[in-house]
Amino acid sequence: MTVGTNVPVLVGPVPLLFVQSMTITEGYEIERIMGSRFLQATQPTKKKIAIEALLTGPGRLAAKKLLEALALTSRALVATSAALLPSGIPVVSGLTISLDMQITELHFTQSVAKRDALDVSITLLEVPRSSLTAVLGEVADLAVGAGTALVPGSVAPNPVARTVLGAL
Repeated sequence: MTVGTNVPVLVGPVPLLFVQSMTITEGYEIERIMGSRFLQATQPTKKKIAIEALLTGPGRLAAKKLLEALALTSRALVATSAALLPSGIPVVSGLTISLDMQITELHFTQSVAKRDALDVSITLLEVPRSSLTAVLGEVADLAVGAGTALVPGSVAPNPVARTVLGAL
């Protein structure tokens, strides 16, 4: 991949072609071991994904409506689906494959500077219904990590040469 290329992110059936940033937040719940001063990580917290993107062109309003519909229907899917079926929204990118996500926040911004575009901010939270779908999601994430480790990049990690400057 060269500098300047934008890798699209797929949120359910909606392709986000101009993603400005994507942040994944993961952590672990820490609990005190009973009767001790020691702490232990007991289980992972729910994964949270934040995406900042730009919707452009004549299809920007259709993509906006699709994202709004996806946010509404994902809540209904979680409430009515069977425990073994993935019930959330899949998020597929070069960084992660997360199967059971739900849109918790959706912000659209239109400005005078970008009349033919909409800025969109999407926050998704993991809602696994069963340990099977959680394991499938983690296996898909590992596959992405292994695949990107095997593919050589075309750009050096830091293409700017470092030089030593004189004393300031």
